[in-house]
Amino acid sequence: MSKFWLLKAEPNSRIVKGKDVKFSVDDFEKIQTTAWEGVRNYEARNLMKEMKVGDMAVFYHSNCKVPAFDDRTQKTDKENPKWYMVDLTFVERAKNFIPLALLRYIGDIPSTTPPPELEYVGEDGISAIKGMDLVTRGRLSVQRVSEEAWNTIQLLAKRGGWEGLNLKSPQKKATKAMVENKRKGKTTQRKDVDEQHVTEEVASDAAEKSPPRPPGRKRKREAANIDPEAVEGDSEARPLRRSGRFRK
Repeated sequence: MSKFWLLKAEPNSRIVKGKDVKFSVDDFEKIQTTAWEGVRNYEARNLMKEMKVGDMAVFYHSNCKVPAFDDRTQKTDKENPKWYMVDLTFVERAKNFIPLALLRYIGDIPSTTPPPELEYVGEDGISAIKGMDLVTRGRLSVQRVSEEAWNTIQLLAKRGGWEGLNLKSPQKKATKAMVENKRKGKTTQRKDVDEQHVTEEVASDAAEKSPPRPPGRKRKREAANIDPEAVEGDSEARPLRRSGRFRK
């Protein structure tokens, strides 16, 4: 019984140790059969060892900055090899390109009820996509694909029809909105603090520029500890004015 797989490759040029690791579906279609070399991940290697003649695979374009395989020159013993590869033969292109965003969109659907645009895949198809390693794990360069998920992918590739869907993740949109609101809140708070600081500075400057009020007669009398009535009624009770000059 055939098994189903998903294998990733990078469609854009990237030089690793002097060698371009680019391999696109165009390259695959041109050469038809190729050895799937360069896998340097133990889990991916073990999955490739499970592959048999007649198994089917989905070819996936990966644009990740840090690929799962990053060493194409490791040496191993021919009698006891450490790494393995398989030969793959090109079969056909998907009639409708299936973006990763679509699979993630399906994975984020709260229930197994498909939206009207994808009603043709049914609840079983939605469940199968939700369980794919590509949706739940993502980074592994060689992955198992269940027969249900394989059939759903074939159906999606054949029929399409999801162009009207908003494939942006609602969680990412919500996170972005929270970040924006948080930034705005911080900006507003900082602005309020700055305005308060400016107001305090203006009030302080105004207080410094305003000339001090001269003390009234009452303040002078209280400072001298003199009875106000005695000062007003008896001239002798008034304090003598002493000259600051020295007599010669």
